[in-house]
Amino acid sequence: MAERKDFLKGKKAVTFLDLFAGAGGISEGFLQAYTKNKYFKFVLASDINENCELTHIVRYNRQLGLDTKFLTCDIMAPDFIPRLKKELNGQEIDVVTGGPSCQSFSLSGRRKRFDKRDNLFLHYLNVIRTLRPKYFVMENVKGLLTKDKGHFKDAIIREIRSIIDDENIPQFLMYLDKMLSESSTAFIKNCLFAKIQMEIGSEESAKEAQNKYFGYIENQFKNITRKIEYRLSKSNNQIATIRHGLNLLRHAEERRAIASSTINLKTLADIDNDSFVDGFNTFLSMIDDSTIIDTILLAIDNFDGIDKKSEEVNEFRNMIRSYSFTFDETLDVIKEYAKKHGSLSKLNELLDSLILYRVSKPILVHSADYGVPQNRERVLFIGCRKDQELIESIPATISENDKVTVYEALHDLDFIENGSVETKYEQHRKIDEYESLIIKREVEGRPSSKKDAHTFSEWSKIGRLSHRFTFEQEPFYVRNLEDLNNNLFCEPYALYNHQTSSQNEEVKNRLRVIAEHGAYDLECKAELSRLGLDSHKRNYTVLNPKGQSPTVVTMPDDFIHYSAYRAMTVREMARLQSFDDSFVFQGKRQTGGNKRKSEIPQFTLVGNAVPPLMARAIANTILKHIK
Repeated sequence: MAERKDFLKGKKAVTFLDLFAGAGGISEGFLQAYTKNKYFKFVLASDINENCELTHIVRYNRQLGLDTKFLTCDIMAPDFIPRLKKELNGQEIDVVTGGPSCQSFSLSGRRKRFDKRDNLFLHYLNVIRTLRPKYFVMENVKGLLTKDKGHFKDAIIREIRSIIDDENIPQFLMYLDKMLSESSTAFIKNCLFAKIQMEIGSEESAKEAQNKYFGYIENQFKNITRKIEYRLSKSNNQIATIRHGLNLLRHAEERRAIASSTINLKTLADIDNDSFVDGFNTFLSMIDDSTIIDTILLAIDNFDGIDKKSEEVNEFRNMIRSYSFTFDETLDVIKEYAKKHGSLSKLNELLDSLILYRVSKPILVHSADYGVPQNRERVLFIGCRKDQELIESIPATISENDKVTVYEALHDLDFIENGSVETKYEQHRKIDEYESLIIKREVEGRPSSKKDAHTFSEWSKIGRLSHRFTFEQEPFYVRNLEDLNNNLFCEPYALYNHQTSSQNEEVKNRLRVIAEHGAYDLECKAELSRLGLDSHKRNYTVLNPKGQSPTVVTMPDDFIHYSAYRAMTVREMARLQSFDDSFVFQGKRQTGGNKRKSEIPQFTLVGNAVPPLMARAIANTILKHIK
């Protein structure tokens, strides 16, 4: 066991698991975090990719000696939760973390409607419903806040508030039955009661409630059509649209299966920005709840044979509309009847005990506020179980004027040349005008004159886990899981992942011109054109040694080193993310094109990760609040 006994003494373990774990940025930060009497125990990580598993096993099982499990499985697979429960074997989990894939709604890059990943957060919340941890953290890109004009963000919050406490359901249903009986018609009462049971019941009881719901809706439709001419009721296009639309709504499972299959095909075939995409999206829209409901309501409006002002038709419209409501939206409807009944305070009291998780609002965090030399904004949804304190912010660990700079983070790695692999630290280039930027800091980034303070680069070499761990096995690199299982490691090095591509003279000259301009702007492009050094790339960013880097991405040649006029190495990108140098990124260094999606090479592992120092701040905030 590599954990230090003096660290563990007097501290209680808080268990956590990391979904969509990737390289392990969140895991790394949570293991760094601790308070006087608490620390995080890493129980399990999960991701769909084997190179994520390989990187985790090497770091956490081999290097740090932990017994952390790794589940390589798609969270959308039907057997994901059963397999997860089997791996946990009844162990209680206090905190769940994870960042459902954000590629489909990132501000950088094309957004895709009906991308299969858009629903990953629902699968993530299904895990939360199953495990019921004290806290959960869902991390994503800032663009999520404005996706679909903010509706996506609202949908997430509503879904979080739809996770309920099963123990308090009977009392709530008794109140609901009595209140609706006294404040609404029998039709409204039956529909809303069934709708609530669809949202909070078991799978079997929800299916039974759905059948009842449509039974009530269809009986109401029969009552309405009895008042119109028989011939019209059987042959009119609008009436047929209503009738068939209700059938479509009833067959939700079949529609979901078709939609899932179609979305998977769309993703596999990479259908986007082509002549197929509109047709696929139109079809997927047509079988969606909201489109079917809108079509039914439009058919009611367009049929002149019924009294659209009658209470019977108005209630029919409202209950059709409510079918697609979340639990939280259905409660908004019920609250109106509770006001009419005069028992809104009683309803709110029951809801306080029924809703399991509270979330105040999305929390916007900026990595540079936590000692990371990078301008990376992320949004957090932190769900707090009702018996825990609400978390509304992640306090910054450093001030605006004390942020870590690019030069601080990278200066000691500036000895590598074009087309080289460096495996030990060498004498690095010094740039006098920037040397004053290198200062001693506490591990979270605050400037300090204490004896145990170090520079950012020194912390990267010493390791930010040294207070808790001694290595059970020294850092090493291995190509794949098969080699790991056969103990076919590469020879041990002092430095890993520090390799540059071999670039020809044209590329080197192009990067030099861009770096000398300081920006890939119109003036720079004009000079490149004059020199015959044009590039088809849309973006190059010259790193500013006196500031923070832009958001680290999965493409190393998007960044140009501030003095060496070259692309970045994996280790340099990892430094900008605040990974320790002892964290070795496994597998292939880089792959091209669509292979990056399936192989997850080192640069992708780094670029997709949550910065460990930011994760550490999140983890410490939870430790200070958790009961």
